[in-house]
Amino acid sequence: MMNNRWFQLVASLVAMIMIANLQYAWTLFVVPLQAQTHWKLSDIQVAFTLFILFQTWIQPLDGWLIDRLGPRWFISAAGLLCGLGWAGMGYATTLPMLYMLYCLAGVGAAFVYSGSMGGALKWFKDRRGLAAGIMAAGFGGGTALFVPIISSIIGSRGYQAAFIATGLFQGFVIVAVAQFLRHPPQAAVAATSHATAGSQLGTRQFTTFEVLRTPQFYAMYVAFVLMATGGLLVTAQSGKIAESWGYSAAVLTLAASLSPLANGASRVFWGWASDRIGRETAMVIAFVLQAVCLFLVLALGQISSFWFVLTLVLVYFTWGEVYSLFPSMSGDYFGTRNATSNYGVLYTAKGVASIIGGWFGALLYEQFGSWSVGFYGSAIMALVAAGIAIALRASTAPSRAAMAVAVAAEAK
Repeated sequence: MMNNRWFQLVASLVAMIMIANLQYAWTLFVVPLQAQTHWKLSDIQVAFTLFILFQTWIQPLDGWLIDRLGPRWFISAAGLLCGLGWAGMGYATTLPMLYMLYCLAGVGAAFVYSGSMGGALKWFKDRRGLAAGIMAAGFGGGTALFVPIISSIIGSRGYQAAFIATGLFQGFVIVAVAQFLRHPPQAAVAATSHATAGSQLGTRQFTTFEVLRTPQFYAMYVAFVLMATGGLLVTAQSGKIAESWGYSAAVLTLAASLSPLANGASRVFWGWASDRIGRETAMVIAFVLQAVCLFLVLALGQISSFWFVLTLVLVYFTWGEVYSLFPSMSGDYFGTRNATSNYGVLYTAKGVASIIGGWFGALLYEQFGSWSVGFYGSAIMALVAAGIAIALRASTAPSRAAMAVAVAAEAK
């Protein structure tokens, strides 16, 4: 059973679901936290930005170690860090305390995310898009299971009790699931053939230092930052957006319940589609649609609660795919032997985007009293990312046939 790749995928998926609240349920806590503490919105959202930075920028190091030592002990430690950090925020009485505890949870989330995503790429070399999509869906959609519970606890017992109850539960489940996680047999020594001429993308196993010397990596990194910003703006600020547009807590709860489902479905659907039409083609289509949906939030989202919920759901469905397409593309271009550490470096782009969407997005609202600048800017960034995807497709065209042969050989 330990060597069954579907068992490993499901076990990792459970761990990913358990860290989903750490990012996607945060917006439920922002308004009650601000009401009780009277801290500025931008100061509170520094905590969200710091969480994303730790959740992403730790991954290059822990990814390198997980590639070599396996995921079990790292994800066991992650359960303790996530549980203590998230539950501990229920006791935070100062901003530095809030920041420190959220960062602690961020480190734990980094261990879970890199170990689970790297494992999916290693076990499913022939269906990377689908496997990465399913894994990312756990993180993007798992909150849907908990949002009604968290909202109910906040309403009846306060946000502190919600932090404590969910933190302890999530930490315990992560530790339990970690005991079953393994890398595939001989995954550490598997290799594909070396290219004899031209580009080596997709034809051999790149180390992380070699990845950092390719122009394609930096193009992917910039596109990742540009595309991640809009979704993180919505993730961090939707609670405040709903309040500023006069929508009730019930409307926010509905949006927060449906949006993770769209987010998770996006990761599976676009990952599956990219296995068939190509990563870059899927990116271009999804990124353009994301720009349109961000514009629709402003154009329609203020009209009624129906349009508010619907446009947020559409934003998530056209945004979540970045977390399945980019890891899949990384595996296609650079191989899977060092997949955890290679994607860990690329994933730090999300940390950069969190500064723009989290802290800077709140600052723009405080400055202008409107969300228009943040949404229009994010839409333009998504269109630029689509242009980068077109350029990536053109730059890798000569090696595309070699990539297909290498993927087929690696999957055997």
